[in-house]
Amino acid sequence: MTDILMPALSPTMEEGILAKWFVKAGDTVKSGDVIAEIETDKATMEVEAVDEGVVSEILVAEGTEGVKVNTPIARLGEEGGAPAKAEPAKAEPAKPETPKEAPKAGPETPRNAPARAEDSGKKPAPSATTHDGGGQRIFASPLARRLAEQKGIDLSAVSGSGPHGRIVKADIDAARPGQAKAPPAATAAPSAAPAPREHRSLEQMGIPAGSYDLIPLDGMRKTVARRMTDSFRDVPHFPLTVDVELDELLAARTKINALLEKQGVKVSVNDLVLKAAAVALMRVPEANASYTPEGIAMHHHADIAMAVAVPGGLITPIIRACETKGLAQIATEAKDLAERARSKKLKPEEFQGGTFSVSNLGMFGIKTFSSIINEPQGAILSVGAGEKRPIVRGDKIEIATVMSVTLTCDHRVVDGATGARWLAAFKPLLEDPITLIV
Repeated sequence: MTDILMPALSPTMEEGILAKWFVKAGDTVKSGDVIAEIETDKATMEVEAVDEGVVSEILVAEGTEGVKVNTPIARLGEEGGAPAKAEPAKAEPAKPETPKEAPKAGPETPRNAPARAEDSGKKPAPSATTHDGGGQRIFASPLARRLAEQKGIDLSAVSGSGPHGRIVKADIDAARPGQAKAPPAATAAPSAAPAPREHRSLEQMGIPAGSYDLIPLDGMRKTVARRMTDSFRDVPHFPLTVDVELDELLAARTKINALLEKQGVKVSVNDLVLKAAAVALMRVPEANASYTPEGIAMHHHADIAMAVAVPGGLITPIIRACETKGLAQIATEAKDLAERARSKKLKPEEFQGGTFSVSNLGMFGIKTFSSIINEPQGAILSVGAGEKRPIVRGDKIEIATVMSVTLTCDHRVVDGATGARWLAAFKPLLEDPITLIV
């Protein structure tokens, strides 16, 4: 009998929804057969059977939410086995061993005490407990006590990590030889570490119960909240903003779309931004990097993640090696990825990773904003709305279509000068679009 486990469909997945079963008890499955549909925080994916056999039992009903990774969801028996629900194996009752005769418990001999060495003819095993100087019992394994004696470690100064605080070998290995007994907790110096933030309910913060509707958090919202909190707290980031004139770009886009009309492809301003971002990353490779504790990872390609709003959160499908692709291919891929993102049909490799992100809120009329970095990427570009603005050319005031963009940088890998050089490479690519193809 083989258990089919809830799979981890992404590195960050902790639980998911068993959306649908494609098999039932009694069905024969082969390796590679699609057996279920799992909904994660980012996508809905099909699960294939790894082993062959007959489905003997469905353990988790379809539609069940919050199924933890590695939880058994079904049971597979050998081919030809009974499809009925598997009954748990009945354990044979253990036969009690006949104990050897031991001395009767006396007033100074605790019940179940080990037999004396002279009665058994064997050297007694070391006791699992001892006492400190104050008479308090210390629980320790025999091996831990022997190692502590060899290393000169005071067991009363060691905190046990075993069951019920029992001291085990790992605790002795972590202790320092000659370690002195720790002072009592009551006299210990107070820790300077700040206490974790206490969660307070809305009622505790003055919002009366019944004055709001509470929508439960789904997996996507939980994941977005956790990852953005971690990034905002742990990554030292800063924004750099520039204005980009778009009139030449809009004229070029009109000509490009006229040429692609027969192919049914339409290039958006965002597609041009994705291409320009990728080309700029190749020209300033220091910005196409990720911070790791082992060193700075310099990426070979510009894998551009584009932020897509979906019900319940945000997802960032990726255009791989974007610098190598033409505008028609970028537009086609971006449209397909966005559509499948909204229907939760993306594969994990289509939204995990990426070396740089682009978030565009211009279609909502947002003039300027700065985004939170999507780790492990070193930067993210926030794109605002293009609008008519007065600009100064020489001594004249003219009207131009201007768009503000903000580059948010991880200061550990993309410092101010590097971010400024990237923007200096990016801006002319949009203001003079012919440079995108030369």
